[in-house]
Amino acid sequence: MGAVFAVVLVMVGVAAALALYRLLRGPSSLDRVVALDVVVVLTLVAAGVYVAYYRDGSNIPLLAAVALVGFVGSTAAARLAVRRERHR
Repeated sequence: MGAVFAVVLVMVGVAAALALYRLLRGPSSLDRVVALDVVVVLTLVAAGVYVAYYRDGSNIPLLAAVALVGFVGSTAAARLAVRRERHR
């Protein structure tokens, strides 16, 4: 079972590296907002894998809070980016 979690964490790490590449090299601000949202989701996935591996449910409220902050942050950033695109 430990091998499955290791493989999942490697896959999450590769996905995070690709998302960070898009975050740094994104041609537009909306691409960067989406990449940042993907990084937040991948962080939640990694924390979820930790919760599943150690069977420690004490971090679940933290996962919910980070998910909410990530959603609100990406929504606000997307609205700001759309406003900037309209004024150009």
